[in-house]
Amino acid sequence: QVQLVESGGGLVQAGGSLRLSCAASGRTFSSYAMGWFRQSPGKEREFVAAITRSGGSTYYADSVKGRFTISRDNAKNTAYLQMNSLKPEDAAVYYCVADLSSVQIRVGSGDYWGQGTQVTVSS
Repeated sequence: QVQLVESGGGLVQAGGSLRLSCAASGRTFSSYAMGWFRQSPGKEREFVAAITRSGGSTYYADSVKGRFTISRDNAKNTAYLQMNSLKPEDAAVYYCVADLSSVQIRVGSGDYWGQGTQVTVSS
């Protein structure tokens, strides 16, 4: 079992930046690929970014490529999502996800999910 707790959400103006954190506990963090999804009202949950266990490979949705960066610190059992040049359409609840496979994360089938953190972007 892996427990995930997101933090770092909040209100930011368009063009601003936020960094989300996902603290993991319960199992060996470095054994798991990590990812981020988001969901806004009336929309389906969508993939944002994923990172492999070692951090050697990263994957992004086209909508955030070049603006968001996913990273991890295995010594701190934490994954991050640095979000720059935020747009109003980035507003959503952001969820952290963990799975042994980054492929499973990218298709939305990750085993473990956090409770989410709200990101609001004002125009």
